[in-house]
Parts: sequence; structure tokens; C-alpha cells
Amino acid sequence: MKEKQREQFGSRLGFILVSAGCAIGIGNVWKFPYLCGQYGGAAFILMYLIFLMILGIPVLICEFSIGRASRVSAARAFERLEPANSRWHWLKWISVIGCYMLMMYYTTVCGWMMQYCFLHVKGDFAHKDTAFVTKRFGQMLQDSNGMVFWTILVCVLGFFVCFFGIENGVERVTKYMMLALLSLMLVLAFHSLILDGAASGIKFYLVPDFENMIKKGIGSVIFAAMSQAFFTLSIGIGAMLIFGSYIDKDRSLTGEAIMITVLDTFVALTAGFIIIPACFAYGIEPDAGPSLIFLTIPNLFLKMHFGRLWGAMFFVFLTFAAMSTVVAVFENIIAFSMDRFGFERKKSVAISAVLIIVLSIPCALGYNALSFVTPLGEGSTILDFEDFVVSNNLLPLGSLAFVLFCTRKNGWGFDNFIDEADKGDGIRFPKSLKNYVSYVIPVIIIGIYLKGYFDMFSQKGILTLSLWLAFALVLLVSVFYCSLYTGSDSKE
Repeated sequence: MKEKQREQFGSRLGFILVSAGCAIGIGNVWKFPYLCGQYGGAAFILMYLIFLMILGIPVLICEFSIGRASRVSAARAFERLEPANSRWHWLKWISVIGCYMLMMYYTTVCGWMMQYCFLHVKGDFAHKDTAFVTKRFGQMLQDSNGMVFWTILVCVLGFFVCFFGIENGVERVTKYMMLALLSLMLVLAFHSLILDGAASGIKFYLVPDFENMIKKGIGSVIFAAMSQAFFTLSIGIGAMLIFGSYIDKDRSLTGEAIMITVLDTFVALTAGFIIIPACFAYGIEPDAGPSLIFLTIPNLFLKMHFGRLWGAMFFVFLTFAAMSTVVAVFENIIAFSMDRFGFERKKSVAISAVLIIVLSIPCALGYNALSFVTPLGEGSTILDFEDFVVSNNLLPLGSLAFVLFCTRKNGWGFDNFIDEADKGDGIRFPKSLKNYVSYVIPVIIIGIYLKGYFDMFSQKGILTLSLWLAFALVLLVSVFYCSLYTGSDSKE
């Protein structure tokens, strides 16, 4: 049976904006500013930028290269490129499970953003006090019907966009969303920068404070910057690989990866310019942790002139950032069944939409009807568990699998990887980095992976930590088992 022609992006700009939209998510706005607040501002940013260059970009290029060479999603990419009789294709389940599980909780968080945008437009926070903001967030989490409604709305909107295909749906809508997102960010950042008292926040953000970094612990700052640089690009579960499969070979992938990383970094840095100077201007701590978005920031808008307007704009921006990721990963999920089972797009959209809606419900109910479910111990939620599986396991293990596949002789091989990455005009990937990519990057990824487990369970007692670390090692060994197997027809 003749294979259908692969869909393609209509333009290079479309590919860059959609790929950047996938990378740009809630983490850029939610996590990056409070990490800056916790770890010394500009000193943290400096480390972050270094690790983006030496870790994030090479892994992103690996993922794009596998996608463009295979012309399929992660559901079949390893089969297309692996040597005969090898077991690399077993690792596809990291991507498949990762994309599904990411959307099982990301749709709920995106629903929070959308609901807060609606509340600000409606004026619920106008002329209220700090106690009301805290109470309102709790009420939102306890409202099971509301949580389910907003989660389903996110799913319906995301799959509706994907229904029209990569060029007419995903590319067209994401381009407008991204351009609107960038415009909103610039307006919000300019407003924050001209607030009275913002200068001290700008200084904190732009002038490295190495004394504060030493106080926090150089090792802690380095690891936090390394982890953020690694996770910010959404690498490891094939979410970026799929867009590599939709592009032509006119441009080298190193140049494209750099462009996408620059856009992702611009959003993260601009989010800091929105939040940190405003926090300093109104005497609010910028290191408030995950509560920064839903408790600290609404309190900040209460104190601003025209706070209702600025709050609504801020959450519109957050919604666009979250929805760009949702649409991108939905496209990946749709492509899985199209590539694996040969479904038409419409059929794949319908099946995938039903699956994701059903699978997302437990997380939406995790703060109310299912709050008794505490998978990671007392106080944890279903969302915490799903995020732990994706962020602490599947993203690093998937990235490790992609890097090993691109560099091992019994995998795709470094020469094939370089040949694909360098096709077209633009920046070439340095061949001199072969040993660095083959050995150093895997060691860094393994370090991030194991440190994530240590941070998660070290406070729960030595027995719990030991058991979870043993589980982590089993998963790690499983990845290496697939990569070490050499079939009879493997490359030399």
C-alpha cells in the first residue's frame, strides 16, 4: 500500500513559532521567575543560559533530526531508523506514555489559567483584599464541576484546532497565538518596568549577585539552572520530534534549534521582567514558589491602577502560553495513531479527544472529589504524581534515549545524525562535539534524573528514598538494555 504524503508546514516561520509554542509553556512563566527569585536573580540566569547552550540545544537537535529523517512521529521513528533486530523501538513508549500523561494534568492547569482570565475580565478580584485572593483559589480547586468544565473546554478547543491539519489548523492558529503572546508580554513588561520602585527589581534581575548565590549554595544554583535549561524546551517525549517530521530539508537543524531556543528564552526572560520588577515595586517577595501565579500575582494586581485590565491581560498571555503547548502535544498524540494504525486525521482526532478528556478527569477531581488519593504521600495530589512521572522520569529518560540513539553505532549512529542535522543552509553541528554528545551529555542527564529522585524523596526517610532510587535505577537500566542490544544486522 502506497504511503500517504506527509503533511508539511506552510512556512519556516510556522515551524519555528509552533515548535517554540510547544517549548514555551507554563514553566517559562510559572517556574522561571520564582527560581530567579530563589537563586539570586541574574546569577541564576547566567548559569541557565550556559546550560541551554551546552545541554538543551544539542538534545533538541537530536530530537528534530530523528523526526525529519524518519518522517513519522515517535510512535514509529525508531522502527524507521534503527538497525534490523535491535530493540530501540521499545523506547517509543517513553514518548507515547509521556505525551498522554503530560496532557492528563497540563489540561487541568491550562484550565486554571483560562478560568483566572475569565475571573479577571469579570472583575471578581476588583477592590478585594489578600484574604479574598487566597480564598478564591481554594474555592476554584474545590469546585469539581468547574474544574471538569474548564479542563474539557481546553481539550475541545485544542483538538478543534488540530482537526484542520498541521498547516490550516496547528500552524495557522499557533502563529496568531504566539504573535499575540509576544505582543502582550512586551506591553506587560513595559508596564512593570515603569512602575515606581521597579528599579531595584531590575537590578536584582540583571546584575549577578554571586554572594547570594554562594549563600544559597553554588551546587544548588547550578543544578537548578541545569534542570530548568533541560526541561524548558519540552525535550524527551517526542513533542518536538513530530515537528521535525513536518519540515523540509532546506535549513540545517542546528540553526532552527537555536532560533527556537532564543524565542523560548526570550519568553522566560520577559516573564521575569513582568513579574520581578512589579514584585519589588509593591513589596512582594518574588521567590514565592508555585503559588506565585495564583496567589502572589493576583495580590500584586490588586495594588495596581487598572489592576483588573492588567490582570486580565496577564492571564490571557498565560492562557496562550499554555494552549500553544496543549495544541502542539495534541498534534503529537493524533500523529501516534495516524502513523501507527493508519487512521485518517478526523478519526484520530475523535479517538484521541475522547481518550484525553477521560484521562484528564482524575487530575481535575484531584483537589476535590478525589483529594483522598495521595500517591506520593500525605499532602500530594494526582497532579503531583502525574507531573513527577513526566518531569522526573519520562523527560530525562526519553532525552537519554534520543541522545544514545543518535550516537551509538548499534543505533542510528553519529554519522547519520550529523548528515541529517546538517542538511540545508545554515549553521552546522560541530563534529568535534561527538565525544561530548556521546558521553558527557548522557552523564549530565543521568545526574539530573537521579538528583530529581533524591530531592523528591530525601525528606521522606532513608527507606522510602532507597526504594524509589531502586525504582529509578530499574528504569534507567531498562533504557540502557534497549540501547545495548545489537541485532545480527546492526551497523558496525
